[in-house]
Amino acid sequence: MNKKEFFIFSFIALFGFSSQVFSQDKVIDQIIAIVGNNYILKSDIEGQFVQMEKTYNKEEDLKCVILEGLLHQSLLLHRADLDSVVVTDKEIDSQIERKIKMFISQAGSEKRLEESIGKTISEIKILLRESLKKQMLAEKMMDKLTGSIKVTPSEVRQFFKEMPSDSIPLVNEEIEYEQIVLYPTITEKEKLAVKAKLNELRERVLKGDKFSTLAVLYSEDAQSATKGGELGFLGRGDLVPEFSAVAFKLKDGEVSKIIETEFGFHIIQLIERRGEQINVRHILISPKVDPVSAVYCRSKLDSILKVIKADSIKFNKAAEKYSKDIETSLNGGLAVNPYTNNSRFDLEQLDATTSYWIKKLKDGETSNPFEFTDDKAKKCYKIVRLKARYPSHKANLTDDYQKIQEIAIAKKKQEIMTTWIEKEQKTTYVHIDNSYKNCNFTYKGWIK
Repeated sequence: MNKKEFFIFSFIALFGFSSQVFSQDKVIDQIIAIVGNNYILKSDIEGQFVQMEKTYNKEEDLKCVILEGLLHQSLLLHRADLDSVVVTDKEIDSQIERKIKMFISQAGSEKRLEESIGKTISEIKILLRESLKKQMLAEKMMDKLTGSIKVTPSEVRQFFKEMPSDSIPLVNEEIEYEQIVLYPTITEKEKLAVKAKLNELRERVLKGDKFSTLAVLYSEDAQSATKGGELGFLGRGDLVPEFSAVAFKLKDGEVSKIIETEFGFHIIQLIERRGEQINVRHILISPKVDPVSAVYCRSKLDSILKVIKADSIKFNKAAEKYSKDIETSLNGGLAVNPYTNNSRFDLEQLDATTSYWIKKLKDGETSNPFEFTDDKAKKCYKIVRLKARYPSHKANLTDDYQKIQEIAIAKKKQEIMTTWIEKEQKTTYVHIDNSYKNCNFTYKGWIK
């Protein structure tokens, strides 16, 4: 499989959701292609082009490659519609949350993500929704066609044996790490103080003060505060459950009582309801951690570190005993990569703070305690141990069997998809604008 074919095959999974979120350019729209009842717009191509032009190999016309990826996606969407393939709102909501969590992890914090994109988390979710729905429908249709494809160990070995030397992939440096995490406590006195402040603000609204003005002055949600606390139209799955349960019961203009979520305490005002979506304002105040507890956490980690270095307890046993991060403590502190669901990470997949400390460690070494903000914007302290470092290398069957197996399966799926695309092209209405008629498409049947 050549580079162009592989790019088209993986295009949907890698780039299908990103252009609307990350492209800031305004494009005068026009229809570039029609596949069945699906339209491909100029903005769809231009948005992805802006993101990819700096890194793409110039041997091919990038816009033509992008268009063919979208044609492929549209063909899958057309067949999905004919075959009554659907994705539920729950599935879309779950995928949005997973994507946002990955983006936050890469950016280092929710605030950094919002600053780098220039949009609030709520706005990013709205922009992701439609493109993610198309991506998921296309993926589900593709899975219907190729999901049962498997390869045996002997097929994997034979596939690797027949791979040209210059086609064997280079595996980036990867690491495995363990962590012990402690969260400073928030005192009841601090929680009561926050509630008292929010009750005061709620009473002021009920007596006639503008909710939006108070949000600007007091809300700690920096992005929405500048807009008077307004979040924009969102569905139930776009909001954390505690927030959603209260917000969707409000009447127009009504102000909620105080609710608690993982981000802190809120009061909410309903602005407008449109079907299954609502637009609300909120004021968020997050209780501050107890300074004494913060000092205790760092000191406690220092003590745990000394015991580990004295070899009185193994790191994984200490993680099981002391760490407050439920996901990793049950696994002896071993972190799991959300991108791959295994324990190996490319350093670029880590948040900036953890990556900084990991880079300083040798195999088996443990970091000093450091402050960290988790993906729920909660302050914590942790120590990390570099369990293993896997240098960059050419893939081999001993260390990278899973990666080679995935490539072998992808090749087999590509062969099936090639046959399917060529067949569907003959029976599906496809029209491409004259400005793209000279593209050197991999599948010649697009031009009729």
